[in-house]
Amino acid sequence: MLKGLDPVLSADLLWLLSAMGHGDDLALVDANHPAETIARATTSGRLVRLPGLTMARAARAILSVLPIDDFEPAPARRMLVVGDAQAVPVVQAQVQHELDRATGAPLPLVGIERFAFYEAAKAAFAVVQVGDPRPYGCFLFRKGVIAGEPG
Repeated sequence: MLKGLDPVLSADLLWLLSAMGHGDDLALVDANHPAETIARATTSGRLVRLPGLTMARAARAILSVLPIDDFEPAPARRMLVVGDAQAVPVVQAQVQHELDRATGAPLPLVGIERFAFYEAAKAAFAVVQVGDPRPYGCFLFRKGVIAGEPG
């Protein structure tokens, strides 16, 4: 473990998050998602697994180091419930809370239809699969920048 880092952030996960560039998407998905298949189609071709965690716990760790893109109108997205696009399952509400906490302001998760989500996840940089078995725990986060002076 490293001082100041959430212990959920494994070496593989930290590599993946730091290797992403501005505008790259991270697919954060539940245990039911076809993560292995989708991960092979991503830019990195990598799947990082976080077994035994809730989606909110994983999101909290990831969002503690991942800047969210503030140039995009929808940098955080969620899979819509099939047949009920207005529904917000508990797992999505919990991740919404973590996202708002990390960004310091409300940032609504924009809904994406299930198969459109799969296509968007294939275009992501990589996939992180959490052991949370609740359905519709599938999210896309677009990486932003941390601006500053060199050195």
